[in-house]
Amino acid sequence: MRIKIQWKLMASYLSLVILIGAILYGYLNHTLKNNLALEIRDNLFNETRLVKVMSSKEIADMDRDAPFLAQTVGKEIKARVSIIRRDGKVAGDSELTDKEIHKLENHANRPEFIQAIEQGQGVATRYSATLGTNMIYTALPFQTTTGQPGVIRLALPLSRVDAAMTSLGTILGASLILAIFCSLLLSYILSFITSRPLRNMAAAAALIGKGEFRSRIPISSSDEIGELAEVLNEMAEKTESHLERISAEKNRLDTILRGMGEGVIVTNDAGIVTLANPAFRALFSLDQNCIGKALIEIARQPSLNNALKKVLDSREELLEEMVIMVPEQKNMLTHWVPLMEDATLIGAVAVFHDITDLKMLEKIRKDFVANVSHELRTPVSVIKGYAETILSEKGTLPPEKLIHFIEVIHSHAERLANLISDLLTLSRIESGAIPLEPEPVAILSAVNRAIHLLEQKALAKEVTFTRTDSLAAIPDIQADPDKLEQILINLLDNAIKFTPAGGRITVEASDLGDQVRIGVKDSGVGIPPKDIPRIFERFYRVDTARSREMGGTGLGLSIVKHIVQAHGGSIAVESTPGKGSTFFFTMKKA
Repeated sequence: MRIKIQWKLMASYLSLVILIGAILYGYLNHTLKNNLALEIRDNLFNETRLVKVMSSKEIADMDRDAPFLAQTVGKEIKARVSIIRRDGKVAGDSELTDKEIHKLENHANRPEFIQAIEQGQGVATRYSATLGTNMIYTALPFQTTTGQPGVIRLALPLSRVDAAMTSLGTILGASLILAIFCSLLLSYILSFITSRPLRNMAAAAALIGKGEFRSRIPISSSDEIGELAEVLNEMAEKTESHLERISAEKNRLDTILRGMGEGVIVTNDAGIVTLANPAFRALFSLDQNCIGKALIEIARQPSLNNALKKVLDSREELLEEMVIMVPEQKNMLTHWVPLMEDATLIGAVAVFHDITDLKMLEKIRKDFVANVSHELRTPVSVIKGYAETILSEKGTLPPEKLIHFIEVIHSHAERLANLISDLLTLSRIESGAIPLEPEPVAILSAVNRAIHLLEQKALAKEVTFTRTDSLAAIPDIQADPDKLEQILINLLDNAIKFTPAGGRITVEASDLGDQVRIGVKDSGVGIPPKDIPRIFERFYRVDTARSREMGGTGLGLSIVKHIVQAHGGSIAVESTPGKGSTFFFTMKKA
């Protein structure tokens, strides 16, 4: 016999009992309260009428007779009796002494007093400020034996009704609790019998909820519970398949996003970031979790927020190049795409390309082309000008002037050749086309060779070379001898150019552990502090006119820097204007 699930759900009786009990309790509570209030009010009106008759016969003078009558009647009927003049002033009150009566405020604005005067009788239920409790009031107009008008008012506290309601509430509450307890016991017995399959189903569903999608719910009956178990088993199987596919796609997407060099973020339609890859956090120097925060809050770049707002408002793609500070200046190429789902905007995707290096390379290329053009133009123009002069004179130039012109052409041609040679050298060093052949080199020997090559130039300038004793004590270094010689020659030649007659150039060395630091110190004009950061740039000259006059190409220090860096070393300069400069470079020990 097939048992329907509806017969097993006996637990619904408990809810039904509670509902009926609550309705019954509320109904009885309301009815009793209303009936008691009506009964008390009617009895109070009857007593008020009785007091009215007595007052009409016993009171001749309101000030003299009212207090005594109110006290006497109030003790007998166990109610508060107030005798009030027509103007609202209390003449007598059973609960107050004469002194307290005089302190009472005027009762002309009391609702029961107003009704008694206007309608012939008054009734009100309100809080008594005098006694500090809720009271029910009844009032009737009367006249004294002398014709003075007034109002008789009786009042009873509502504590009687409250006490009766509390008693009834206790009885009804106890009955309701007993009924609930019996229903609970019966429902527990029935539910224990009927819920065993549901418990088994819940246990299996919990395992599925924890990710054990291979778990299946046992089917022990052919009723609705059995059908439900069969449906849940099918759902678990489909869910397992879908989740495996989603997990594989998510892992693929996470791997792609983590491996991307470009920063990627996804926001919702309110501009809140819902996804950000590591490249984005690195690009904007973010160490905190940015998921769930507004883009302007995590990046603090108004241009980004404006671009996002533009895409969300227009729902169109946006390709924009912008400059941001994070904290140093970076050039970004951003690509914004709105996310749409069934014509509904759900957010936006942004890809950030860091093109700072490209911009810098582009600037370097432009500067390089401009500098080379400028450096080539001068000697070419001079050579062309003097050559045209020689040709235009057609052999009529005096021999001494012709020789001078030829010397000028030769000088600038040599300068042009040196410039081209330095450019080719720098290009080969940067591209790695000139391989290094490092070997142990004695520093003193290398310094001596370089000084020997420049000795005549130094003598002509009346500049003295000095070698410190540290050069002989320092261990050999690992360097390409020819490139090391080129470094020393360039630095020494530079020192000769900018050291005045009678000056001194000192070569020194110091041990730095696994490296050796070599210094070339001169007593020349020095370098202004503002020029030191750019001293190793191509074509950069501190004194352009003087440098060209001395035959410099502006590439010597740049070549030195690249050769030193190719050896794994570093180069720096210290200088005081008017006192000289010291160039230091480091090389690894052999």
